Amino acid sequence: MRRALAVAAAVILSLVAAPSWAEEHLDPAAMAKALQQVSLPLEKGLKVSEREGKPLSAKYEIEKGALQLSLYTLKGDSFSELIIDHNSGAVAKEEVITDADDLKAAKEQAAAMAKTRATLDVPIAKAIQDNPGYRAVSVVPKLEGGQPVAVVILIKGQDVKKVTEKLN
Repeated sequence: MRRALAVAAAVILSLVAAPSWAEEHLDPAAMAKALQQVSLPLEKGLKVSEREGKPLSAKYEIEKGALQLSLYTLKGDSFSELIIDHNSGAVAKEEVITDADDLKAAKEQAAAMAKTRATLDVPIAKAIQDNPGYRAVSVVPKLEGGQPVAVVILIKGQDVKKVTEKLN
């Protein structure tokens, strides 16, 4: 009986204390090391992507051992993922989003961005201003209580912060 209660408590705690995006997908040590060689800030990557569609989200990620800047965009009715060369600022790859989970995420991001005239560089700038020495590595819009907000992940060395900024 005690073992069953302990297992149940562990399951409940794991659900309640589920890791955030930063904890789940971000290895702070690896990201800090990879970012040392990067000259393109996240907000500039958003500007590059504007030529390919409306930016919906952006994040630096380590994919197959290599750092990449990934952005979701909307052009007409089509959602795409762009990979931006983080040194030159050029679009290295563009793919239409077809994966069900990625498409769902892109649609949710588009719904949040449809409720604001603000662009994603605004909450990034605010988050960086309020957290000196930090660098933005991710920005994802969402609806919170029907209002658009942007979740910005910041990193300074191996310290990671998740900041929510209003998008209005």
